[in-house]
Amino acid sequence: MQAARTARTRSLPSLPSLPSVTGALRAVETLLLAGGQRTARRNAWASVLEDRRRAKDRVEAQRVMEAVAGRASRAT
Repeated sequence: MQAARTARTRSLPSLPSLPSVTGALRAVETLLLAGGQRTARRNAWASVLEDRRRAKDRVEAQRVMEAVAGRASRAT
C-alpha cells in the first residue's frame, strides 16, 4: 500500500515553468522604459548643473550688492 502511494506521487509530471503575467509585464516595461530612464537621468543631471549655476550667480550677485552697499555707506 505504501509503495502504491509513492508511485502515484512520483508519476505526476512536473509542469513547465511559465512566466507569470506580472513577470511578463515587468519585462515589457523594462524594455519600453529603458530609454525613458536614460532621458530622465540626463534631465536630472542637467537640472543639478543648472541649480549649481544659479547658486553661483546668486552668490556673485550677493557679493556685488554688499560691495555697492559698502561704498554707498562710506560715501554718506
